[in-house]
Amino acid sequence: MDINTVAILSPGDMGHAVGQRLREHELDVITCLAGRSDRTRALSRKAGIRDVATIEELVEQSDLIMSMTVSAAVSGVCQQVADALAATGSDTLFAECNAISPQLTQGLEPIITGAGGRFVDVSIIGGPPRPGYSPHFYASGEHAAQFEQLNDFGLTVLNLDGAVGQASGIKMCYAAMTKGSWALYSQLLMAAELMGLTEPLLAEFGSGQQAVLQRMERTIPTVPPRSRRWVSEMEEIRDTFAELGMTPHLFEGVAEMYRFIGSTPLGEEFPESRDRDRTFIETIQQLAQRVPVRDGDGDQA
Repeated sequence: MDINTVAILSPGDMGHAVGQRLREHELDVITCLAGRSDRTRALSRKAGIRDVATIEELVEQSDLIMSMTVSAAVSGVCQQVADALAATGSDTLFAECNAISPQLTQGLEPIITGAGGRFVDVSIIGGPPRPGYSPHFYASGEHAAQFEQLNDFGLTVLNLDGAVGQASGIKMCYAAMTKGSWALYSQLLMAAELMGLTEPLLAEFGSGQQAVLQRMERTIPTVPPRSRRWVSEMEEIRDTFAELGMTPHLFEGVAEMYRFIGSTPLGEEFPESRDRDRTFIETIQQLAQRVPVRDGDGDQA
């Protein structure tokens, strides 16, 4: 199967950048913007992605569908595509590219194949494509070799040569390290701010943990605009570890931290519109101000 037309569901932060990269390498890229937000529409226009009226048209016109949405919406998107596959008789390749547990990915495969489509498990590690850079797209399952064609169109695809669930699994482990660390950094810095210990703590980090301090300075200002969509991703990591017999409680806490950050005014921002002059300390100070005050009995006042 040759890939000539790729459908992106949906062209948000990652999706529009992937679509733009594929267009730059001469692929036709389409989406369906019915019901999508003004922001998503603007990102799609910026990337030059072609809009089609219905999911059925999208399925019929595309050789490959890349599902890139928030983890909480994955099952609904998969069923929507499956219904369109069944209605049109198409055998389009469906790439499940979201941050979800291996067991959820494995449960989605028969929904697509039962409707006549083909399924490949894909995970994305790294930020959106930019000049000179592509994230890693890990692929697994029977049709991973077909997805590898995107290596010819500006992406970096790594075939794990394993079953469906392997690509999802490596994403869960990697995101546990990165996003788990950012939640930990945010919480401990807010605690230091609330106790009046920010200055001496940062001095200590500068003395013995310079690399960690540099990661904090670089990353923490970027966290709030993305925190809301990370909540469901952390819950998927929780489910992954629980399925393996490990405690789910660690990432229940990480999900709760991102839920809190997303509830603050900083969580209202978008990655492209956040205040880039706000330092990481100012970010922590503003978050700490939103921590609920507790009374003498330990209850929220």
